[in-house]
Amino acid sequence: MPNSNAKLHSNHRSGREASRRELVSRSLQSAQHCLENQDFGTAYAHYLLVLNLAPELKTTVKETFQFTLFKWAEELDSLARIQDLFNCYEQALELYPNDEVICNSMGEHLFRMGFRDEAAGYFHKAVKLNPDFADARENFYRVANWLVERWHFVMLNDARRNLTYLRAIEKAVHSGSQSVLDIGTGTGILSMFAKKAGASSVYACELSKTMYELACDVVAANDMEREIKLLHLKSLDIEIPKHIPERVSLVVTETVDAGLFGEGIVESLIHAWEHLLLPPK
Repeated sequence: MPNSNAKLHSNHRSGREASRRELVSRSLQSAQHCLENQDFGTAYAHYLLVLNLAPELKTTVKETFQFTLFKWAEELDSLARIQDLFNCYEQALELYPNDEVICNSMGEHLFRMGFRDEAAGYFHKAVKLNPDFADARENFYRVANWLVERWHFVMLNDARRNLTYLRAIEKAVHSGSQSVLDIGTGTGILSMFAKKAGASSVYACELSKTMYELACDVVAANDMEREIKLLHLKSLDIEIPKHIPERVSLVVTETVDAGLFGEGIVESLIHAWEHLLLPPK
């Protein structure tokens, strides 16, 4: 009897496998037929079924799936079916989470719709996945020009101003301020000044996703990613010990441009003074 049961289960598994292969084969044929008739939405649905039933075919159908996705996304965009478009890209990225071409295409749609910070995230991921992907690099630099405030470029090139910051931070650290919080870190320059001055603990927060990712790259390029804790947070949302383990002895910020006063810099500094900074001795 045990042998009979084992044979029955084996036959059942074989039957299910045969059914799966048949369904996959028919779905592939249907998808191809739909593509020939430019029915991209139905073709996309067939490819989703194929890839979920037969993930081993991901490499084989990848390029055709990408083509189908992009064509169907164009139609959805033209019909203003924005949520459906995003749903399709989310499904595609679940299947191909490390596909730089899909990431870049998602970013292009987001950028056209005005979601520039989100678009920058996808372009940045695409470049990380493939540094030689010229389209993604160009897109990332283009969106960065929209997001990175012009005063920031001017400030980075202001040698006298930066030297003044450096000397002030060095003086504070050498006077005993060993834990530092950099509010609105931008490229991370003040955090790196603090670490180079000898601060034992340096934390930095940045609300803009694009600037946060740029700061991560800059800090890593200077071999300080283990020494500076970067937070993609607004300073008002920082909690102790959830985000940083201690109150700090020094707060630094570059966000002194007049245009930023409407974005809560005063509230940020008051919050830091009351909740994140050590009381004066």
